[in-house]
Amino acid sequence: MRAGPGGEFHLTYCTNIHPGESWDEVRASLERHLPPLKAQLSPRAPFGVGLRLSARAAAELEAEAGALDRLAAWLEAEGLYVFTINGFPHGGFHRTVVKDQVYAPDWTRAERLDYTLRLARILARLLPAGMEGGISTVPLSYKRWHPSEAAREEVRRAASLRLATAAAALSRLAEETGRLIHLDIEPEPDCLIEDAEETVAFFGGPLLRHGAPALGLPRGTAEERLRVHLRVCWDACHAAVEYEAPEAVLRRFEAAGIGVGKLQVSAALKATLGDAAARRALAERLRPFAESTYLHQVVERRGDGGLRRHPDLDIALGRIADPEAREWRVHFHVPVFAADCGGLDTTRAELEETLALLRRRPFCSHLEIETYTWEVLPPAQRLDLAQSIRREFDWVLGVLGRPGAAA
Repeated sequence: MRAGPGGEFHLTYCTNIHPGESWDEVRASLERHLPPLKAQLSPRAPFGVGLRLSARAAAELEAEAGALDRLAAWLEAEGLYVFTINGFPHGGFHRTVVKDQVYAPDWTRAERLDYTLRLARILARLLPAGMEGGISTVPLSYKRWHPSEAAREEVRRAASLRLATAAAALSRLAEETGRLIHLDIEPEPDCLIEDAEETVAFFGGPLLRHGAPALGLPRGTAEERLRVHLRVCWDACHAAVEYEAPEAVLRRFEAAGIGVGKLQVSAALKATLGDAAARRALAERLRPFAESTYLHQVVERRGDGGLRRHPDLDIALGRIADPEAREWRVHFHVPVFAADCGGLDTTRAELEETLALLRRRPFCSHLEIETYTWEVLPPAQRLDLAQSIRREFDWVLGVLGRPGAAA
């Protein structure tokens, strides 16, 4: 749906919150959830869809005769349109242990490229004429799989070559279909690209050094092709966990000529670490969030202002007594409307700052609410799903404004 006073933003939510790994399961989920949400949120105007397809679902959708045409016809009949696909999780994402396997296969593997290009073909068929499409993807690989800097540099090189291949394929797809699609790399804590600094270093370093020559084009043309088809997915939760100020992030991207293809509207947990008694109480409030499905990386601000990283919340909880630890930010996507979650603070204020910056300086037009954790929130925070989605939309629209609202 459109958001912002001039309707300048396309706002949706990511359907990764609905379990479903096969195409039949995904189709049933879309048919169940989307029409009622559209009727509530955008009864007289088209309603955008942030589609999530696993590798299995995408392959089944593309292989089943007429399935993609039927999906396109159903979307049109229902007043729905797909403009973004979450291509981050390749495999299972619900009701199974995901943890670091959410990054597998990474961008060193042919399977990641094949999956992404299949999503691009699907999106090119579904994308409305005259609209850009985006596919978010993993930030190269998981950093802890590659302990040495030499190993990490080799991953950057291999990933650059595959990403250049993806950019070339997206360029050909644009020529064939008239649909421009960009691949949006999503920085995330503990990954090979985890913040704005590492994003800029990769785009200006290995990607240009290895990827541009692989296109076999004049240097300037190759670099332009990479910048058109390779962008950033800015996840507000991840940036807040990294203690990144939105203005500083945007300045870095703009100075480096890196486009933002999608803003994921999301919020994290945060906590100030006080005295010993306060820490014990904090640990008890945090413990229900240390669940077994997803990684919940913790970035800790220390007394000297430096940052320390913990790979998961359960590991961090074992170190909560460290007197030099002053603040924690936890990679746990919590409802964006909640300033408090289970007695804990959230980064909603940082998200508000990001959205206010977007409204002042529209750096992208694709917005996707991505609170995928409803099933693993502590029981007291598990609210009715449809009602919760509605509350998230209402909150975002309250910050950005609705089309026709005063600027």
